[in-house]
Amino acid sequence: MTSTEGVIYGIRLRSSWDYRYIGLTTKTASVRLRQHFKTASEGRKTPFYDWLRKQDRNDVTADVLDWLENQDELGRAEIDWIAYLRKEGQPLLNLAAGGLGPTGVVWTEEMREAARLRSTGRPGLSRYGDDNPFHGLTHSPSQREKWSAERKGMYSGEANPNFGKFGPDHPAYGRVWSEETLRRLSEQKMGANNPNYGKKASDETRAKMSAAQKGQHKPSSARSAHTRHHTNKGVFKETCVHCVDDLGRPK
Repeated sequence: MTSTEGVIYGIRLRSSWDYRYIGLTTKTASVRLRQHFKTASEGRKTPFYDWLRKQDRNDVTADVLDWLENQDELGRAEIDWIAYLRKEGQPLLNLAAGGLGPTGVVWTEEMREAARLRSTGRPGLSRYGDDNPFHGLTHSPSQREKWSAERKGMYSGEANPNFGKFGPDHPAYGRVWSEETLRRLSEQKMGANNPNYGKKASDETRAKMSAAQKGQHKPSSARSAHTRHHTNKGVFKETCVHCVDDLGRPK
């Protein structure tokens, strides 16, 4: 392959036809895949490399989707492939829309290494609204269920970094939410925004709740019982410690 030729490749599991990443390269797709695994092993943090670290190398393959002689056409083709596969519902992990970048320059390995050294230790950049490549998109229910299953129990019990920490030892000790924060949290859970809005416990659930609380004295405090059954109803009872004083006289 000459320096002006290149291919568009798609990375997927051999057992699935869902592509997880689309890229371009002037090398072969197999060489680029090996480079991706090397980058993943070095700990680079992106959705694609996080996914790649979880896979067995023998289970991942890179297909050649397109071959072009001109690098400008190569960048345009990558953009078109990413847009097309996203429209088809493919679970791509690409952060960007593709292309050769704002300057049209294809970086050499030396340029990439220099940029890596410059950015080592630099805080990440947060992108909001339209600047975020995932703006307006949502993860599929199957993907969310998969992540939920993978993370279930990850931070429970002793696996939680704050397990067993109380008082000054807890990182949240002494923190107080502002009135503004409390108001916003309240508004986020009001009305239709409340996850339980409009929901009603089934007869089976209500029966379970009743059985779990059977035999427990209700209400739990004598003061509460006095307020509900005496004060609110205008009832006086001599045997109630809250209706009479220490001498047995009505309060």
